[in-house]
Amino acid sequence: MADSLHTDPTHLLGPRRLRVVREMLDDAFEGGFSDEDWDHALGGVHAWVEDERGVAAHGSVVMRRVLHGGRSYRVGYVEGVGVRADRRRQGLGGLVMAELERVIDGAYLFGALSASEDGAALYTARGWLPWSGRIEALAPEGIVHLPEEEGSLHLRPAGGRTLPAPAAALVFDWRDGDVL
Repeated sequence: MADSLHTDPTHLLGPRRLRVVREMLDDAFEGGFSDEDWDHALGGVHAWVEDERGVAAHGSVVMRRVLHGGRSYRVGYVEGVGVRADRRRQGLGGLVMAELERVIDGAYLFGALSASEDGAALYTARGWLPWSGRIEALAPEGIVHLPEEEGSLHLRPAGGRTLPAPAAALVFDWRDGDVL
């Protein structure tokens, strides 16, 4: 069986495929993919690659609200990007990202993601730009600064649009687990 790329919203994946994707991500992140991480990856559009052994790569894009300079943006936020260990460095992450970028270009003002040190090279090679400004979140107690998140955030303009300027902070919506 040749590799096949698939794209569907969460509700069309069904319980079995969602379980298989979650298991692959648990393995790909060597146990470091939490229940909150999984929750963050749901509710949007998934792209995944299947091979003869099952799901080999996955990523999703979900809608987040980001405040910047007095404006609220609908942002396509990339989550749950992982590649099975035996299929790494074969271009599958790029296939998944190309599909997610297509979704971002068609539905959002810009894309955002939080990159690990290992993953940053994939994203920057694809034109994602590191955010050099301040990062905050609209927490239950009000707006809080997230200095530990600064340096990991990458943005991508959708459809040739302009990215926000780093002179003002990006203020993300709050969520359980890692805010970014």
